[in-house]
Amino acid sequence: MKDGYEYHGADVSYFSGIPRPALLQKGVHFREVQPVYGKIREATGVSFIPVLFTPEGEAWQDSSDILDRLEAAHPEPALYPSTPVQRIAGYLVELYGNEGGLLPAMHYRWSFEDSVRQARADFAAGSGNLEASSAFADRMAGSLPMLGVNEATIPAIEAHVRELFDALSAHFEEHAFLLGDRMSLADCGLMGPLYGHLYRDAVPGRLMRDTAFRLTTWIDRMNRPNPSRQTGWLAEDRLAPTFVEALRVMADCVPVLEAQLAALDDWADANAKPGDETERAVGMTTASFRGAEFQTGLRPYSIWMTARVLDQLAALTPTERTRAEQAFTGTGWDRLLAIHPRHRIERRGHSLYWV
Repeated sequence: MKDGYEYHGADVSYFSGIPRPALLQKGVHFREVQPVYGKIREATGVSFIPVLFTPEGEAWQDSSDILDRLEAAHPEPALYPSTPVQRIAGYLVELYGNEGGLLPAMHYRWSFEDSVRQARADFAAGSGNLEASSAFADRMAGSLPMLGVNEATIPAIEAHVRELFDALSAHFEEHAFLLGDRMSLADCGLMGPLYGHLYRDAVPGRLMRDTAFRLTTWIDRMNRPNPSRQTGWLAEDRLAPTFVEALRVMADCVPVLEAQLAALDDWADANAKPGDETERAVGMTTASFRGAEFQTGLRPYSIWMTARVLDQLAALTPTERTRAEQAFTGTGWDRLLAIHPRHRIERRGHSLYWV
């Protein structure tokens, strides 16, 4: 691959939607190909996408890891703000995109016949293997109970999506991107649920086009960015009031994260030793989404994702930290910024390990 990067992703894939705009924004030479899972397994030991193969032959896997490495290798135009409030905001939206957005994205893909039929066709078109694609779709649909999609939570999930669409549409009436008029980590992080599922799937796609036109124009800008026409993030480390309102809606996921992180700490107290590789899932716990209680799975990966935010907060000077904490007071995210997990996870190669 001396001629550039090779991106193994898929439009129908939740996490593939996150690094793709960053590659386009930074203007790096890459080509996107249908995933070659044999090559991916050989390089990473797992069969997950997206994977970005570098010109030097390295394999970068995990959307957040890809974004970090791209920013380090191609720092301009920057995606990660250096000012404290906007920087923390970027990581918070990334956390919502990776964790909180899973619940609405999976509900709207697998709870409606029209969406299921389209998703099955999309999987089959990408792989060329109807039988394998159908089996994969069955596994995804079967994961809804573990995620917490049930009769009690569905009204709350759908209310959340309607409010999020409304808030984001109001924001994009005034601003091209989340932090102003330039793409950032926040925008990339939100593209997982918003593009990979809610925009492309049959039922939420109709809802978005009918009720949230400005949101669809943002998705188009993200997939076809023109950095020369982007003027910058808001001055003086400000957040637009319309963006803060969208953040408040995204904070519906905070009680879920609180419950998951507390249960993961308890599980790790009894079961995890430093140096152990993490399991993908380690049990269930009770959580609440907009007041609706449900059982949800525990993924140690959630600790790693949350630590990305908390580590950024801890790295600030005392003055910067105070400014950042004040900026998110009353949004619902202040509860997450006050969490102090007892356990940590670190990434080594393509695996996660307890520290």
